[in-house]
Amino acid sequence: MQSTKEFGGTILGLILGLTLGLVLALGVAFYLSKTPPQEKPGIRAPNLPLTIKPAIPVEDESAPAIPPLDLNKPLQGKKPASNAEDKADPIRDIANGKKPEQKPADAKGAEAKNTEPVFFVQVGAFSKQAEADAQKASLAIQGIQAQLSDATVDGNIVWRVRIGPFVTAEDTKSITNKLSSLGLKPTIIRANKS
Repeated sequence: MQSTKEFGGTILGLILGLTLGLVLALGVAFYLSKTPPQEKPGIRAPNLPLTIKPAIPVEDESAPAIPPLDLNKPLQGKKPASNAEDKADPIRDIANGKKPEQKPADAKGAEAKNTEPVFFVQVGAFSKQAEADAQKASLAIQGIQAQLSDATVDGNIVWRVRIGPFVTAEDTKSITNKLSSLGLKPTIIRANKS
């Protein structure tokens, strides 16, 4: 019987404490809302001028007038240099449908350039582009710039994550060591320049 009486006293004390706290909080809020904020001694808010003065002084009317600047035509009155018209513009030529001029080269030189090998370090091949993008982003966080390329293998598109190109297989050693230390299994791919 005595434990029930103690339990009732605890609940009553809790209710009275919450009520008293709420009354005190409301009293402080009411007091703060009715009293104006007090300025600290020695500190005043700056007074703003009622009119704004121009920042640039007005010039004499006898000075020569400068025409207003039209930002839409920044090169008014300027002509392009004459030698700029004489030079060929390869982008304009391509846009107009002209093919770039091919320099004559001997057949052996052209074959040698196409058969020179280049090397890539392949980090992975994925069936979904999102997975390849995630791998590329993971490498970018590690400071390694990779590129995506797609290929068709057995009628399915495969997204490859590759680093390179490198001139020799020896050049790939530093990156393959770094990738191996990250827990990846890099593969060196040899390709012909095209």
